[in-house]
Amino acid sequence: MKKIFILLTLLLVNTLLSEEKLFIIERETNSVAVIKNEKKVSRMNDMGNTNHSLIKFDGDKGFIISRDGYIIKFDNNTEKIEARYKTSNSAIGFTIGKKYVAVANYDDTSVDILDKDLNLIKKIQTGSRNVGIKIYKNYLVFAQMDSDTLSVYEDITKGEKLPDFRLVKNFKNIGIMPFDAMIKDNKYIVGFFKSSFFGTIDLDTMTYKKVQIYLADRKLVLKVPHFGLWSISNSKVFVPAVGDNKVLVYDLDFNFVKNIEIEGLPVFTSLSPNQRYLAVTHSGDKFPVVQIIDTQELKVIKRFEFKGKVLHLRWSKQTPNLYISVNDTNYVAVVDSKSWNVVNQIENIEKPSGIFLYEIKEK
Repeated sequence: MKKIFILLTLLLVNTLLSEEKLFIIERETNSVAVIKNEKKVSRMNDMGNTNHSLIKFDGDKGFIISRDGYIIKFDNNTEKIEARYKTSNSAIGFTIGKKYVAVANYDDTSVDILDKDLNLIKKIQTGSRNVGIKIYKNYLVFAQMDSDTLSVYEDITKGEKLPDFRLVKNFKNIGIMPFDAMIKDNKYIVGFFKSSFFGTIDLDTMTYKKVQIYLADRKLVLKVPHFGLWSISNSKVFVPAVGDNKVLVYDLDFNFVKNIEIEGLPVFTSLSPNQRYLAVTHSGDKFPVVQIIDTQELKVIKRFEFKGKVLHLRWSKQTPNLYISVNDTNYVAVVDSKSWNVVNQIENIEKPSGIFLYEIKEK
């Protein structure tokens, strides 16, 4: 009993000694704003074209990809740039493995494999724009937009040293214009610009299947710009039906459950850490609107409207807060999910878009 008490105490202390640090893309100034305790504390400059930048964390290091093809490594704590490498004239996504970083290039039709210090190990030539790059075990999976192909490569070193990737399988004629993808356990899920379904690869059996999408009596051509904010709970998959005022709900085997009617054309869905709430952003004339869905009742329970376009949002992992970037009015709104009130505005963020959360563990 005493050991259990000590373990619980240590867990509580560890939680209390950690804090969140937000890195927020400043879309038009080639910079990243840094926020602690809901205040802007610094800015990282010279980050490349940040118009569609993405940040990922690997321990105490951060990596950002720029629209003009740079991958940049920085220290999350000092915020100092440690390495920079230009993979192409335009890069669209990347993923971080045990000993490597893989970048999907849009312009020079290749995938670059780099070590963690951003030295080139290998360039995989595909002859296509490449998107939706993900990792499963020793596999690297990505979509070739121009050839309607999904490619699976395997690291034959099994992560024991710098990777050596070999082609395992190309899935051909999978749909028209794959654009982005996500991964959940052994399932790689890909969407298309010009096909009325999405596709899934079972990476254990290396089999592919199509999942049809229906709204009322017609098919929907799915146009999801960034699958990173599809949302998967322990029992359901929530898909923003771009092109229709609905969020599609499936079970984990992609059996249809329900369409949730929403106000506008959805872009992102973001699931709260406790999986109780789903925040939805919109495009078009409903850009300023965020709606909250109760994931148990599967209905909209709250609506917010801001003075400017909402480009991104992120749930805190340590507080009940939801952070919302309001691009036109240069601030990040803070919403308390207990009271559903806007409790703060973090000012002086230049054209904010992507919000990326890093948890600092105090030593």
